[in-house]
Amino acid sequence: MWVVKLILRNITRHKLRTMLTILGLAAAVVAFGVIRTLIDSYYAGADVLPPDRLVTRNAVSIIFYVPLAYKEKIEKVPGVESVSYGNWFGGLYKNDPKNFFPNYTVGPGFIDLYREYIFEPEQREQFLKEKNSAIAGQRLANRFGWKVGDPIRLTGQIYPGEWDFVLRAIYKGREPGVDENSLMFRWDYFDDRLRQTTPEMAKNGVGWYVVKIADPQQAPVISTEIDALFKNSAAETLTETEKSFTLGFLAQMDAIIVGMRIISYLIIGVILLVLVNTMAMSARERISEYALLKTLGFGPSHLIGLILGESMAVAVFGGLLGILLMFPVIGAASQFLQNFFSGFEVNALTILLAMTFVLIVGITASLFPIYKAVRLPIIQGLRNVG
Repeated sequence: MWVVKLILRNITRHKLRTMLTILGLAAAVVAFGVIRTLIDSYYAGADVLPPDRLVTRNAVSIIFYVPLAYKEKIEKVPGVESVSYGNWFGGLYKNDPKNFFPNYTVGPGFIDLYREYIFEPEQREQFLKEKNSAIAGQRLANRFGWKVGDPIRLTGQIYPGEWDFVLRAIYKGREPGVDENSLMFRWDYFDDRLRQTTPEMAKNGVGWYVVKIADPQQAPVISTEIDALFKNSAAETLTETEKSFTLGFLAQMDAIIVGMRIISYLIIGVILLVLVNTMAMSARERISEYALLKTLGFGPSHLIGLILGESMAVAVFGGLLGILLMFPVIGAASQFLQNFFSGFEVNALTILLAMTFVLIVGITASLFPIYKAVRLPIIQGLRNVG
């Protein structure tokens, strides 16, 4: 008990220094949490994708078409339950780049393959009945204040002209991380419009196929069989799980993500330097006190307990304060980033990592002061009085 009292007294001896150290540690923990959460959110969309969906695209690049005639052949592959297709559209709402969001056209049965999308049955039926209907995610609808029945006009960047739709369904994600920032509209409307206005752009091809399989364990075998059907053709294919397909897109930002990871670990280094500096200052000020304690019969274990306890107490207070502040900070950040990221929330692993690093920093920061106090001769220490 006396050790705890002495540790608390040592901490409060220089209140301003201790408070600034704790605030510095808390700020670093918050920064670490925000960066980690941003990285987790970046990959959240891929993590929630089910393993029983494959994507088949042109083997050269997704910007090249895959013939529409491939659909019937893919459906006949053993283990395949259903097939649909999609194509990137790339329109801008109100012709403003600030209003960018993912938008693409989808074939029959596409929305049925995405069990993670939840919307009212009557909205689904209305989407299937009306040719120029569209479906939007809940976050996208909230972003622009859209409601079911509202007209939406997109200005084509790849496919020219003004494209008018009617919002007939708004979907929500079944779990955090499911994308709610996309807009989808029907393939038949897209195809008919191209053939009427720009027939030179109308092609009997799609951007990619989505393939639902019965057994996720057979994904590699089925993928190989699908690609074998079109080997040596004019449009060879590459089939992979939808998660791998999505991660392939995310890989284009790998340099930025790696940089963010490095920054998150550099922040841990900042925490260490802050606390090491504080503990070093404290150790220099208390050299004579440690020497006096030795003359009174206190052994190395007592000094280790005092110094380590002080370092750990400051680290834990700063870590806990940082974690408490992390939630409102990330909550505020999510309001600005929800249009770009799904599942932007603190997870248990981030908290665990933050506290683990804080504890490691607390222990590491005490090593040099402990070494100095334990090895210091009593006579030399007493000379520092005053």
